[in-house]
Amino acid sequence: MGDDTAYWPNDLFADIDRTGPVPLYFQVSTRLQSAIRSGEIPPGARLENEISIAEQLGVSRPTVRRAIQELVDKGLLVRRRGIGTQVVQGSVTRQVELTSLFDDLQSANHEPGTQVLAHEVVPAGAEVADALGIPLGDPVLRLRRRRSTDGVPVAVMENHLPASFADVTVEQLESRGLYQILRARGVAISVAKQKIGARRAEDDEHELLDIDEGGPVLTMERVSFDQSGAAIEFGHHCYRPDMYSFATTLVAK
Repeated sequence: MGDDTAYWPNDLFADIDRTGPVPLYFQVSTRLQSAIRSGEIPPGARLENEISIAEQLGVSRPTVRRAIQELVDKGLLVRRRGIGTQVVQGSVTRQVELTSLFDDLQSANHEPGTQVLAHEVVPAGAEVADALGIPLGDPVLRLRRRRSTDGVPVAVMENHLPASFADVTVEQLESRGLYQILRARGVAISVAKQKIGARRAEDDEHELLDIDEGGPVLTMERVSFDQSGAAIEFGHHCYRPDMYSFATTLVAK
């Protein structure tokens, strides 16, 4: 279902109990959640606006707003500027493991999409040179990409790789994950140093991620090494917090 068609399954709400103890917003929210989980309301479907929904259900607009917010908080719906409220098949929860976002999206049965924003060979600055263990000013391949899931933007990713990987093409990056490309070249990423944080969106990140200007983003910085211990890539990524989270398991010593 495309973004141009507003969707609202009235039959889901035929048995709403208006006199019982269960709040109306909760009844609306749970019915919507079930329909999204089951696929009755498909990923990418755009819901009608709150006023229209309230009129059709015969409830107040605050009731509808609260019901929808419950599902936004759970990552099942997203509010997109210029489009409205749209269904996403759950947010992406990423285990803190040595995998790529592309791999994680595919494993979770999401449809990954990639827009290549930059693909250029540039001199390595101090931060990049230090991370990759190369002389300052050495040529490196700079990549910047926007990753989406089921058509909704999730991450802006910037990576630097040694010049030996400068022949990686835009076409490859649009259809495959970076780690998939590296594996196909016989490069096995065996260890990485990673740092996770948060900050406000900078420059054009809010436009690329379809969030408010200066809104919060999750961040990840990673240096990956191959089996010989050579640094292969240095990445700075930022993620929409309503669409993405990191998960890890802690074990007591």
